[in-house]
Amino acid sequence: MFKKTILILVLFAFVFAGAVQADNHVLKVGATPVPHSEILNFIKDDLAAEGIELEVVEFTDYVTPNIALDDGSIDANFFQHVPYLKQFNADRGLDLVSAIKVHVEPIGLYSDKYTSLEEIPEGASIALPNDPSNEGRALILLHNKGVITLDDPTNLSATPIDIAENPKDLNFEELEAAQLPRVLPDVAGAIINTNYALEADLNPLEDALVMEGSDSPYVNVVAVRNGDQNSEKIQTLKEVIQSEKVKEFILEEYEGAVVPAF
Repeated sequence: MFKKTILILVLFAFVFAGAVQADNHVLKVGATPVPHSEILNFIKDDLAAEGIELEVVEFTDYVTPNIALDDGSIDANFFQHVPYLKQFNADRGLDLVSAIKVHVEPIGLYSDKYTSLEEIPEGASIALPNDPSNEGRALILLHNKGVITLDDPTNLSATPIDIAENPKDLNFEELEAAQLPRVLPDVAGAIINTNYALEADLNPLEDALVMEGSDSPYVNVVAVRNGDQNSEKIQTLKEVIQSEKVKEFILEEYEGAVVPAF
C-alpha cells in the first residue's frame, strides 16, 4: 500500500511538472481584433517554430486588456499606444510597461455626410473618443488642421475646455472609442482610431477627411507587467514581431493605414 501511494505521488508529480513545463511554453496575449489580433495570428507559426505556443485573447475595449494583464490572466497585451498606457497606469495605480514597439495607427476624422473639412457647417457636432489620451490626440489633430486652436497643442490630455478658439462653434460629443463608427449617421463627423475604422470597413486612406501623418508619436506597443519585459518569451516575441516579414505584411495588408514602427 505504501509503495502504491509513493508510485501515485511520483506519477502525479511527473504529470504536474509536465503541465508546468507546457504552460511555460504558452504565451497569452490580449489584443483588439484589427490589426492587433491579425498581426499576432500572422506570426503564430513563426513563434511555434521557436517553441512558443501563442494564444491570442481578443478584447473589444480599451480597459479590460490592461486589467487582465495586471491580474495575471494574460502575459501581455497588444492594443494601445504609449501615452494611453502611461495615463492608464497613473489613473489605476498599475505598473505596466511597454516591451515592444510595433506600429502606428494614424487617427482620422470620418464623415458620412461631408467630403471635406470645409463642408462641415457651423454648429455641427463632432464625436471624439472619451479616454484621456485619445481625446487629446483627436483635438491636437483638429488644431493641426486649423479647425480649432488649443491653449496648449502639446497637451496630450487636452479636452474641449482647453479649446481657445472654435471659429465654427462646433459641438464635441465625447464617446467610448469603440462606439464612434456607429454614430457617424448622427454627427457631422467622428475622429476614429484606425483599428475601429478598419473593423467598420472604413478605409483610412480613402475615407478619412484628415488623418495624422506617419510621423505620429502614438506607437502601438506590446505591454507587459514591469519585470517581464526581458523574459525569454517576450524577447522571442519581439524578435519575431519586429521581423522584415511582419513589416512587409503590415504594409501590404493595410496599405499605409497601419505603419510599421520598427
